Amino acid sequence: MITSVAVVGCGWFGLPLAKALVAEGFKVTGSKRAQEDAKALSADGIAGFALDLEQLSDSDTLCDKDSEAITRGLECDAIVINIPPGLRRGDNGYLKRLKRLKALMGSHEYQRIIFISTTGVYPSGGDCTERDAKAHSPASETLLAAEALFSVDEALLSADNSVDGKQAASHCVVLRFAGLIGPKRHPGRFLAGREDVPGGNLAVNMVHLDDCIGAVVALLKAQGPLSPAYNLCAPLHPTKAEFYRLAATQLGLTPPSFVEGDSVDDKRVDGGLITQELNYQYQFTDPLAMLAHC
Repeated sequence: MITSVAVVGCGWFGLPLAKALVAEGFKVTGSKRAQEDAKALSADGIAGFALDLEQLSDSDTLCDKDSEAITRGLECDAIVINIPPGLRRGDNGYLKRLKRLKALMGSHEYQRIIFISTTGVYPSGGDCTERDAKAHSPASETLLAAEALFSVDEALLSADNSVDGKQAASHCVVLRFAGLIGPKRHPGRFLAGREDVPGGNLAVNMVHLDDCIGAVVALLKAQGPLSPAYNLCAPLHPTKAEFYRLAATQLGLTPPSFVEGDSVDDKRVDGGLITQELNYQYQFTDPLAMLAHC
């Protein structure tokens, strides 16, 4: 039974997740990059520890005090690894940071590892289930390599090498988020005022922060074998034009205009597996309705 959880990366998603886990009765540790920020987590019932994987080089030797604090923070029944890849910003250190974290985790045996990934592992061109992940760009190659780091065997992420579609040997579950929105992340400003934006007829794949938290809680409480990966994406897919026009309007901004008749390959992420297997019920099924809760 899982009673303690480490949340690596208490940022926009990780902090409200850690707070929710405390409310659920879990003993929670959480990391922040700065020591002062880590200490501040105690106000929310989270045992904070400082962990800056960017500054920690592969050859660094931590002092006994820092090493003990990190070890104590990481050695829980379960761990949620939530380190943003930053690939759109040209960040090329993502895998190095994850390898440093894995080294710090050492040989500790976790009952469950939840690795937060993205639906960027799917190419455009139709409906996407968990079986459709493949390297189709440099960014997707990096994302898939990151997912594989925390599995016993990279092959476990392939349905062809699993038992009845479930995990046979790994305690790692990959949770792939679609586009994230929620408090302090309203999409109304993303395209406001722009003209001739391409892809207006494309489907949007979105998920609300509250569902991201709910899904992690469900995975931590789940008993028995799990699938190696789950998508998290609202069941409904309005068009890009519908979504971003409404989002801008809600903020009183000039809505974007879109190119007519654009024929770029579409992509619809299927987030239904977690509902089928864990009976998880999405709190927000329609991205248009999510906008009022951002």
